[in-house]
Amino acid sequence: MARVKGEIRRKRIMELLSASRTPISGGRLAEEMKVSRQVIVGDIARLRQTCPNLLSTSSGYVLVKPLVHQRIFKVNHSDEQTREELELMTGSGCTVVDVFIEHRIYGTIRKPLQIRTKEDVDHFMEDLSGGVSTPLLGLTQGYHYHTLSADSEADLDRAQAALQERGFLIETVDNTENYEPKKYSGN
Repeated sequence: MARVKGEIRRKRIMELLSASRTPISGGRLAEEMKVSRQVIVGDIARLRQTCPNLLSTSSGYVLVKPLVHQRIFKVNHSDEQTREELELMTGSGCTVVDVFIEHRIYGTIRKPLQIRTKEDVDHFMEDLSGGVSTPLLGLTQGYHYHTLSADSEADLDRAQAALQERGFLIETVDNTENYEPKKYSGN
């Protein structure tokens, strides 16, 4: 099969990402398009200029589809409880959009996650197990925030109840637009 050219290739990348519920790796896109991974990186950069909801995750590229319902959860737990926390949220039908902290010196530090499935949780935990970096919660004594998206309020309510029952939940915020966390005070 011949190499797929510029505009056609970028259109096909968007079609693949739109149809996928999970991230697609740059290697897989490169193989599909018969180009190098570096060409795909360039294509993604060009596509992001007009499509800001195209994100890069540890599992690959994902096109964030707007979901109707969002809520921010402030939580606290240990590093060892990270998998459990993520599985409680995704098991409730939610997407973990991001993680962020409020650091006393550096302010808000936010990282997109787009964790939707058990496989996404496995990939994320695998990346953490490399030992090169630690979760953001390590900078704030376990306190951190997640934005969750879901198809229904009921899914968010299930996640909230599961986090509350486990003792991870500190507070929730329903109005996620322009939300800024309170300055970190150590608790």
